This record gives sequence, structure tokens and C-alpha cells, in this order.
Amino acid sequence: MASMRDIKRRKVSIQSTQQITKAMKLVSTVKLQRAKTRAERSKAYFHCMYDTIQNIIARTGHVDHPYLVKGDSDRKAVIVITSNRGLAGGYNSNIVKLVAGSDLTNDVVDIYAVGKKGRDLLKRRGYNIKADRSEVINEPLFKDAMDITDEVLASYMQKEVGEVWLAYTGFKNTVSHIPTLIKLLPVDGKLPGDDDTEGLSAEEAGEEKPAGDSDKKEVMSLMNYEPEESEALELIIPKYVSSIVYGAFIEAVASENGARMQAMDSATSNAEDMIGALELQYNRARQGHITQELTEIIGGAEALSS
Repeated sequence: MASMRDIKRRKVSIQSTQQITKAMKLVSTVKLQRAKTRAERSKAYFHCMYDTIQNIIARTGHVDHPYLVKGDSDRKAVIVITSNRGLAGGYNSNIVKLVAGSDLTNDVVDIYAVGKKGRDLLKRRGYNIKADRSEVINEPLFKDAMDITDEVLASYMQKEVGEVWLAYTGFKNTVSHIPTLIKLLPVDGKLPGDDDTEGLSAEEAGEEKPAGDSDKKEVMSLMNYEPEESEALELIIPKYVSSIVYGAFIEAVASENGARMQAMDSATSNAEDMIGALELQYNRARQGHITQELTEIIGGAEALSS
């Protein structure tokens, strides 16, 4: 059994740690409020941007443009957004697991890392770190998203990679953060609501197709471009990718602070439970020590009297 001195030292150590976790929780709470407001304000725009571009491409018809057709290269560029600091629960590891658990194997992937934690974890797993923009996530700006987009698109247009993906943590609410992996290029051109069962029979998909679905697609009007499709797409797609990347930055920052707040809250509660258990253990040890001293005194008094 541990001595009272050891128990007391451990209790003091845990109390010091608890003060740190409590302070970090308060800091994360304040940062979360700002990041949450920013994410909620911008979410509608970036989601609308994504749906709008998908809708435009779906109505374009056949256009032979590099942004719409998979390149010859089998390599894939993945923009991975994590944090520069730990103590955020599974925030960083969930993104790494999402990337590693997908078809994006380390032998065909170039990682554009935004965040030191994701960079280090993926590097240990054998992924090629093509670029490191970890400083961006501290105070993300739209220009940062444009710079990363220009770098990735240059690699895509030079046919160094055939696909561009984005991995980040979507912010749903304070306690719900969703690791998300989406393909940016080539643009699929699926209408909002389309799923991966398109092209399968009703039996293969496991459900009946919505009534009138084929009629809806038959009467769908094509998109007209002015001046030409290729010139318009050269302007639209880079702005679209930059907007999606910047929106991912905003949601990732909010998710990081939310995850850290939850982690520090749990750590503070666990420290409180440990302190309570140590107090009980200390009181028992103290009571046993007092009982032993009384027994010795009584035994000595009886020996003297006899």
C-alpha cells in the first residue's frame, strides 16, 4: 500500500494537471465561440458553391476538359487538414485513419499537409509529403486557400496527379465533428442527391428508383456558356476549388477547438474523480496509521502496568 506521503504527492500532481486542463478548456471555449460563428456563417455559402458547381457540370453535357476528365496519372493529390497542436482527443487521428483506410494508399498519394500532427502521422505511415503548409491553419485566409489550390492545380494540369482529394473535419455542432473525404478533381458532375448507386439496376441498388427520376433527367436543360465552355471552366473551377478548401479550413478550425474543449473537459472530470479516490485512499491510510499508533500506546501502557 502506498504511503501517505506518496498519495499526497500524487494528489498535488493531479491537482496541478487539473488546473492546466481547466484553463485549456476555458481557452478552447472562447476560441470555439468565434470559430463556430464564423463556420456557421460561411457554411451555407460553401455548401451552396459545391452544389452549384456540381449542378452546372451535370448540365454541361460532354466537354473534353482536364478538370472534368481523369488524367493519365494514377497518382492522387490529397490536401489533408489537421492541427498543429495535440490534446484534442481523436481529432487528428480520425483524419489520418480516414485517409489510410480509404483507397488512397501511400504508394500513389502525394500529401499536401495543412497541420503538423497530420503531417507527422501520415509520414510515419509511409506517405509522401509533397508540401507542408502547416502554418496556414493557425489563422487561415482565403489567399492561403488560393495558394494551395494553385500549387495542386499546377501538379494536376502537368499530369503529375490524376485526381485531387480533400480530407478535413466537418463542423456539425459543438459536440459533433465529422471526418470528411471528398474528391475535388476531376469534377464528377453529379446532381445534388445523386448517389453511388447511379447506373445500377433497382435490384442491384437494393431499392426501387424514384418514380419519374428518368423523366427528370431527360427534360434537364443543358448549360450554355459564354464565351466557350473551356474558357469558362478555366475561370470557374479554380475559384470553386479555392472556395471549398477555404470552407474546409474554417470548419476544421471550429472542429479542432470543439474537440479540444471536449477533451479538456473530460480530462478535468477524470482528474476530479482521481483526486476523490486519492482523498479516500489517503484518509484510509491516515486512519490506519492512527489506529496503529493507538494500539502501540495501549500495548506499551499495559506492559508498564504489568
